[in-house]
Amino acid sequence: MLDRVFDRSDALYVKKVPQKGRGLFANIPFKAGDLIERAPTWEFDDKQASLIDLTGILEYYFVRGGRSQKGDATARYVVFGLASLVNHSLSPNAKTVWADEESGAWATLVAIDDIEVDEEITQKYTNLSDYPKSINFVE
Repeated sequence: MLDRVFDRSDALYVKKVPQKGRGLFANIPFKAGDLIERAPTWEFDDKQASLIDLTGILEYYFVRGGRSQKGDATARYVVFGLASLVNHSLSPNAKTVWADEESGAWATLVAIDDIEVDEEITQKYTNLSDYPKSINFVE
């Protein structure tokens, strides 16, 4: 069984992280400011969120406060790409930059620090209070 699954460019790979589940890792070095991945998204509203929150998708969607293409106060997005597997850290080495385009919102994962080969790519979650208390975030 494979312990690493690579993306098409071989720049990123996914593997299991103890106590966290799957995580995203660098297979090439990234410098601060480098684009790591750009992914399309699907935005959903509060009504849909009340149903989605009852599923495992809750652990994989993004919350973007104050910016919604649909006009909602809080925007929630499913991100279609490896960026959805980035784990939380209080000392992140990447962040999500949002772009609203005619084709919809896009999530771009950008390095905020240099990232070495085999280093886990992490970001700071902004919606920790939305998660069930049963989820314990590990640094």
